[in-house]
Amino acid sequence: MLRVLCVIWLFVLFSLVPVSAVRAQGYGDAVDCASRNYAYARCEVPWRDARIVRQLSDTQCVRGRNWGIDRRGIWVDGGCSARFVAAGRGGYPDRDRDDLTGGWRPDPSWDQRFAIRCASSNYEYNFCGVDLGGGGRAYLERQTSGSPCIEGRTWGSNRAGIWVVQGCAGVFTIDRRWR
Repeated sequence: MLRVLCVIWLFVLFSLVPVSAVRAQGYGDAVDCASRNYAYARCEVPWRDARIVRQLSDTQCVRGRNWGIDRRGIWVDGGCSARFVAAGRGGYPDRDRDDLTGGWRPDPSWDQRFAIRCASSNYEYNFCGVDLGGGGRAYLERQTSGSPCIEGRTWGSNRAGIWVVQGCAGVFTIDRRWR
């Protein structure tokens, strides 16, 4: 009976270890992260931002294309292999704080108010891209078309910008707020 329990315990123990786990090799404050055989890989680090100090692959590593960093760490893909170090302030803030946003956060000057023009030509849908941020809002400041601009019907907004249809055209105030 004891032998059966030992076998079961070993089976459970080894089944909890991921077979294809990618481990970041650390060198002090640096971490090597590699996309082997052009496959996606992730390396856990506690940093908010990272930069490459040494490229280890023949494939050029381009941020946003074949490497990046998010809350879960550094990711690499498409053959990118490099040695990374923390950039900026370092680790994440206390996870119990209310202002935790994780990852990148813009400079305080990012929160601002400005105006843009957006128009539906030939009564067709048009999207005017502008990052409103998570707490931002768009307002119709001045209608410049003969067609009505009615929020939710002929114009609207989301975090990525303003959409207009059915000939609506105007000057929109963007009250951009990160949070």
